Amino acid sequence: MSLAPARVASPPAKPLMIYDGDCRFCYHWIRRWQLTTGESVDYVPYQEPNVPNQFPEIPVQSYEQSVHLIETDGTVHVGAAAALRTLATNPHERWLLELYEHYPLFARASEWTYGFVARHRHLFSKLTRLFWGEHLGPLSYQRVRTIFVRLLASIYFVAFLSLWVQLPGLAGSRGILPAKETMDAVRYELATRHAGLSRYQLFPTLCWWSASDSSLKVQCLAGILLSVALLAGFFPAPVLFLLWLIYLSLTTVCQDFLSFQWDNLLLETGFLAIFFAPLTLRLSRPAPVSNLAIWLMRWLLFRLMFASGVVKLASGDSNWHQLTALNYHYETQPLPTWLGWYAHHLPGWLQKSSTLLMFAIELPLPFLIFAPRRLRHFACVVFILFQSAIFLTGNYCFFNLLAIVLCLPLLDDKALANFRLLKATTVLWQAIKRKLSGWWPRVPQASATGAADSISNAGEMENAQRLSRACPAFVLVTLACVIGLLSAMEFAGVFRVRIPWPRQFLAVYSWAAPFRSVNSYGLFQVMTTSRPEIVVEGSNDGVTWNEYEFKYKPGDLKRRPGFVEPHQPRLDWQMWFAALGTYRYNPWFVNFCVRLLQGSPDVLALMGHNPFPSAPPRYIRAVLYDYHYTDLATHHRTGEWWRRDRVGLYMPVMALQPAK
Repeated sequence: MSLAPARVASPPAKPLMIYDGDCRFCYHWIRRWQLTTGESVDYVPYQEPNVPNQFPEIPVQSYEQSVHLIETDGTVHVGAAAALRTLATNPHERWLLELYEHYPLFARASEWTYGFVARHRHLFSKLTRLFWGEHLGPLSYQRVRTIFVRLLASIYFVAFLSLWVQLPGLAGSRGILPAKETMDAVRYELATRHAGLSRYQLFPTLCWWSASDSSLKVQCLAGILLSVALLAGFFPAPVLFLLWLIYLSLTTVCQDFLSFQWDNLLLETGFLAIFFAPLTLRLSRPAPVSNLAIWLMRWLLFRLMFASGVVKLASGDSNWHQLTALNYHYETQPLPTWLGWYAHHLPGWLQKSSTLLMFAIELPLPFLIFAPRRLRHFACVVFILFQSAIFLTGNYCFFNLLAIVLCLPLLDDKALANFRLLKATTVLWQAIKRKLSGWWPRVPQASATGAADSISNAGEMENAQRLSRACPAFVLVTLACVIGLLSAMEFAGVFRVRIPWPRQFLAVYSWAAPFRSVNSYGLFQVMTTSRPEIVVEGSNDGVTWNEYEFKYKPGDLKRRPGFVEPHQPRLDWQMWFAALGTYRYNPWFVNFCVRLLQGSPDVLALMGHNPFPSAPPRYIRAVLYDYHYTDLATHHRTGEWWRRDRVGLYMPVMALQPAK
């Protein structure tokens, strides 16, 4: 128990915190409090010669037991009360003191916790260095945000550019699912429902105004140009909104071909980035970073990783429960790489160990996202290595790159400043900007060293605050509440828990669903154990059949599985899904075959080899094969990467009716 009196006779002119200067644990946390309270409180170790003389009422033994806060009226607070009153001088930290003063149970728990930590300061000093490192002050995220936004701009650029070369064949007037026909069908359906203006919310796309080929190209080109503008750092928040809007427009109208989880993930990440970005003319201009915006990004990463593990266990698939899923995964995934071929031939014990490691990464590790600083850094590194391994063994478009970008908010500017590669990149970027400095006006730059891009003094901070702003707090709080509600409803579905949600909650969920900006995630919920492949064949006489070759999906047995990411050949991907069902449940596949019979140049541009270069065939059919990797000996002997067995017809012979 502390020996401190209730009051002292000679109070200080400013609240004074007295601590044990010989205690390294106290020293570290006092440094953090100093940064939190600013000049509102003075701090002094009790070992200072003038302390015993100024406050003779307080015995030295009391200082050794706990910290003391002496108010300007002479009141003395000790232990948890002193700590919480000190922090309360910062309005953002006052809520803890209010809990302490109004809830006796919280007060008793606080004092007990403080006493326990004080009695074991040596242990907690080691834990502090282990979990937080030497940097205990408020963390800066300005550089993290800058890199995050620029990398997101790069992913948007890749996504739009990848879609640009495929869009005519996918959704053009001579494509597989023409956007104009889609919009005509939607207009008719919503007109019968008397949707009115709500049609824009039910089917959010810019194609309401025009669904022509030129309109699609303009949207895609606008996405590419805006991505470049964002990469250069111009008008980050408005540009991010436009990128989200255009990508939402194209994903809505292209339907099956832009319905993948990474399309949803890009929309959700891009939507949150609008509020994460600074409200400035230039990305590089100093601006405050909202902690709530950082937490929203971390919450998205948590849902992505944790749900991916939960859905596998919740599915009841014995391959996941018995840790045998990777025995099939590398062979049956949509677009494997040649490294995936080698990974498939690893020993069974290693495949099981890898599956167990995957569950360790996807289930317990995501909780470190909300842990102290160094544990977050550890989780970040593991997640990046995990996504890199997936990147090397399979082609998943920009999914792995986007997941890696989402790991960045787990770091802080101090951590980034320690990366040598990042330092070299920063130097290169600064050199490029100096060369091009005449192309745009100079703007104030944040520091790249020292406190990791934080403003060096109060005057500069005030100037930066006048020049730039973050998203208003009330907007972020509202956004966080809505996302928390919608993601809780999504999680209930992942865990297969039936909750009688209020009607108002269900209405909000239904209203937000078309915007695809709060989603559920989890790839390979059930592991496919075979690889059916559709081979499309054409003929002019119904006797001799020639195979069409796709650009990337397995076909030719001797063609090595290659790397195509971050580009996504969307037709090749859809062929994998179509093979798992029947052509009756994939009407787009029938449209695809009709376009081959018509010789559509836009659709043929999506193919690898057209066996009928002069004129389209009279007949089309689809044959189903069962594909398997060859073993090592067969591969070395024949050069074949695949072997296949014919299963039967996937779709019977099709021909165009002669014109009347």
